[in-house]
Amino acid sequence: MTASRPTATAEADARIPAAHPFAAHLRRAAELQAAEPHRPWTPADGPLPSLYLSHGGGPMPFQSPEWLAPLHEWARALPRPKAILVVSAHWESAPLSLSADRPEDLVYDFSGFDPLYHGFRYDTPDAGDLALQVAGLMPDTEQVHRHARRGLDHGAWVPLKIMYPEADVPVLQLSLPTEDPDRLLDIGARLRPLREQGVLVVGSGHMTHGLPYLTREMFQENTVPGWSADFDAWAADALARGDVAELARFRTSAPGMPYAHPTVEHFTPLFVTLGASTDPTAPVTTTLDGYGVGLSRRSFQAA
Repeated sequence: MTASRPTATAEADARIPAAHPFAAHLRRAAELQAAEPHRPWTPADGPLPSLYLSHGGGPMPFQSPEWLAPLHEWARALPRPKAILVVSAHWESAPLSLSADRPEDLVYDFSGFDPLYHGFRYDTPDAGDLALQVAGLMPDTEQVHRHARRGLDHGAWVPLKIMYPEADVPVLQLSLPTEDPDRLLDIGARLRPLREQGVLVVGSGHMTHGLPYLTREMFQENTVPGWSADFDAWAADALARGDVAELARFRTSAPGMPYAHPTVEHFTPLFVTLGASTDPTAPVTTTLDGYGVGLSRRSFQAA
C-alpha cells in the first residue's frame, strides 16, 4: 500500500469549487491528517469491526455536513485499514463477482445531479492481493468472477471518498448475489478472517429506502413518513437485542414494509456485515442515526 495520493484523484479534487461543502471537507481532512496522521492498523489492534453504512442518495452526501463530518469521524475513530472490501446495494450480480483490482473509472450510477460529480475520482491502490484472499475464502462450489474493468459504484465510492479522502487504501467491491439473509450471513462469515488482517468489511445500503413513496414536500421539509420511522425503530430494537432471526424476517415482521423497502437490496447488505462480525447475535454500536429526506441514515459497526 502506498501512502501517496493518486495524482488523478488530487487533480480532480482541485477542480471542485472552493465554496462547495466537499471542498471544505477536503481541506479540513488534510489539515487534520497533517496535524495528526491517521494511525494504521496493526495486529495488536485485533480484528477491525464490520460496518453497515447508509450511503445516502447518489452524491448527496458530498453536499451535506450531516454526512461529511460524521462519516469522516467514524473512519478516524478506527485504525486506518490495510484494505477495504465493500458490498453495495447497487451491484446485484450472481455468480459472486469482484470489481477490478484497480479500475480506471468509477461507476456514476446516478442522474439528475450537478455534472460536477461525474468528474469526481477515487483512484485507490491495487487490490489484487485482497481479491485473491476473498476468492480463496469462498467454497469450492461458489464460482467467483473477477472483472477486469468494473469500477466502484456510488454505494461504495461516495461514502469511502468522504471517510478516506486520501484514497490511499486499496478498495475492492464484492457483488450482492442474493436476497437470502442466511446465504448473506454465510458469505459474511467466510469474510470474517479478513478482519483479523486489518481489512475493513463494509455493507453499504440504506436503513430505509422508500424513494417511490417520498413526496416533494417530504424532500423540501425533511418530513419523516411513518413507515420510515416505524421500520427504523424496529431495526434499532432488533439490532440492540442481537436478534438476527427477527431481522431475517423483515419482509413479514417489520412495520412499514413494503414502503420502507419496495426492493430489498438496500437492507440486505446488513446481513453480510453481521455475518462478518465475531458474534452476529451481539448488540451493535450505532454510529450514525437520524433522517435525510425522510429516510433513515442508521449506520452501525459490529465487533
